[in-house]
Amino acid sequence: MEYISIGGVKIEKTAALAPMASVADRAYRGVCKEYGAAYMVSEMISAKGMCYSDRKTEELCTVLESERPYALQLFGEDPEFVGRAAGMLMKYKPDIIDINMGCPVPKIAGNGSGSALMKNPELAAEIVRSTVKNSDVPVTVKFRKGWDENNVNAVEFAVLMEQAGASAVTIHGRTKNQMYQGKADWDIIKKVKDAVKIPVIGNGDVVSPETAEEMYRYTGCDLVMIGRGSYGKPWLFKQIKHYLETGEKLPDPTLEERLDAMMHQAEMAVEYKGVRMAMSELRRQCAFYLRGMPGAAALRNRCGSLSCMDDLKAIRDEVLRGAEK
Repeated sequence: MEYISIGGVKIEKTAALAPMASVADRAYRGVCKEYGAAYMVSEMISAKGMCYSDRKTEELCTVLESERPYALQLFGEDPEFVGRAAGMLMKYKPDIIDINMGCPVPKIAGNGSGSALMKNPELAAEIVRSTVKNSDVPVTVKFRKGWDENNVNAVEFAVLMEQAGASAVTIHGRTKNQMYQGKADWDIIKKVKDAVKIPVIGNGDVVSPETAEEMYRYTGCDLVMIGRGSYGKPWLFKQIKHYLETGEKLPDPTLEERLDAMMHQAEMAVEYKGVRMAMSELRRQCAFYLRGMPGAAALRNRCGSLSCMDDLKAIRDEVLRGAEK
């Protein structure tokens, strides 16, 4: 097995789980880790929320020891707040602090955070310097190809982040305006890799063992990161690891194994968040597990009204009964 090092943090060179708000929570990260995800990044943590002791922020910072190596990800547009928040995160003992400079959603970018920072590289660099100054662990930055096709500055941005003290960068090969549409540009990932000496993590359009291997080969990136490609199939991390090690593709899990993974994630979510919040968030996530099954559309609609574990168990049992006919 090959490894990469981010500021001394050793990570298997297989596949990492991307930070995804309202998806990559402790429960989902836990399932992905069990299937071999090499590296975890938390959901976005508001720097100002951290500084003002917001209760929801506390939950986002709580990470299981079994998730190591892991990063806590901050977002914010004020160097002082982000730096101070990084110092406060040290009590949670993360292996890495990641700064989000790629989120495209309006409520983040519209406030000058996330991908909006790509329009102000000097401010972004100041945020990195402030974070490095206040952090006892390596600091990394996740960003995009650029704001739009007329403002593609990922290469210059990556160089600035390296100069400011970042120990690694993650680049998503889409612009802010693309959101999650269209094709990810792997050429820009390759250009970033060629421009910096620190590790580069590639993100975008990895959906299978073959595409993971292709991203490594085409871009030369140091680590592959998977976001939406893992929805409803956390076993993808196991398949990628096996494929990279042996060249052989593992079969997809059985129907029962797929449903067991769904139930396992749901049980952990309820344990961590309580029934009401967990089931609300699981409505979308459980629907992903049911894709491609007979009657999947109707089953996904039922997921939209999940209120307790018995509701989910009823869906599982119905799927299994249907498979026996």
